Amino acid sequence: MSSHDISQAPEAEDNLPHGHGTAAGGEVDTAENPFADPGPPPHEHRVQDIDEQAARRSERTVALLFTVSMLATVAFIASFVALPVDKIIYVFPIGHISALNFALGLTLGLALFAIGAGAVHWARTLMSDVEIIDERHPIEADAQTRAKVFADFQDGAAESGFGRRKLARNTLFGALALVPLSGLVLLRDLGPLPEDKLRHTAWRKGKRLINQNTMQALRPEDIPVGSLTFAMPEGLEEDDHDFQVEIAKAALMLIRLQPENIKDKRELDWSHEGIVAFSKICTHVGCPINLYEQQTHHVLCPCHQSTFDLADGGRVIFGPAGHALPQLRITVDGEGYLEAMGDFAEPVGPAFWERG
Repeated sequence: MSSHDISQAPEAEDNLPHGHGTAAGGEVDTAENPFADPGPPPHEHRVQDIDEQAARRSERTVALLFTVSMLATVAFIASFVALPVDKIIYVFPIGHISALNFALGLTLGLALFAIGAGAVHWARTLMSDVEIIDERHPIEADAQTRAKVFADFQDGAAESGFGRRKLARNTLFGALALVPLSGLVLLRDLGPLPEDKLRHTAWRKGKRLINQNTMQALRPEDIPVGSLTFAMPEGLEEDDHDFQVEIAKAALMLIRLQPENIKDKRELDWSHEGIVAFSKICTHVGCPINLYEQQTHHVLCPCHQSTFDLADGGRVIFGPAGHALPQLRITVDGEGYLEAMGDFAEPVGPAFWERG
């Protein structure tokens, strides 16, 4: 070893720790042992722990946040009921959006945020802030451990201020009770409630029959024997926002038969010069019927081959359909145009009778 190495060795040894040195009073001497655990820092009390006025201010803040949540939930429900679904507004910088979606998102977000902010503020300013050190223990819980858990839970409940901070507690209960109403209100969109909408269509007494291809009112002479014509109610326009909903119930097919070939008496009474009008909607799953057999007077649904006899009240003669096609009673008005004498006698569409 060189003389230079020998001279530097003592200095190197002085920089190494010399074991666990202990200062006077039993405290760890970090000067002697720089790797010693200094322990937790001294506990600093919050202003709410030493000033009851500050604690009351924090409680009022928490109550305000929970109250804001309740008001936002009420606003959510009011927006859902009051705002139309087609109303569009401009919101900078988002642009043009649905007023209903914007209101629902804003109010529900505010309701949830206020609950979270109130709970966090309560925990940080009002609940106990004392550090608790608990030694590790085996996973299995003995009777003593269970007793300690219950005791700790009771202590925590007491330290949380639930019993003493009644204003914050009661407003929290109010906010938590109202927020679920937002979800319950949204269940309304599983409908809307059908009420009696399934029992009625756009057909009314005096409504003329409009050719769905030419959009012209139909006269009896426009429908030759053996032909199939599709019609819809007068006043129904393809540009209407509810056109698809209405045509799905009101679509009509017209067939002209020889009166002597009509077997069903009511069908004959509801026809005009052999022209009979039946719903175009199959009573199986609602497909549009468009296949007509001129010789047999049968119509066939292309989806599942349900077959109906239009010379015998539209009854089912083959396939899975559950009941006959509804018939529309027709006549002619003073100008010679075909018109309805009312709505269908039975609801149109699939399996309605099974649904009530």
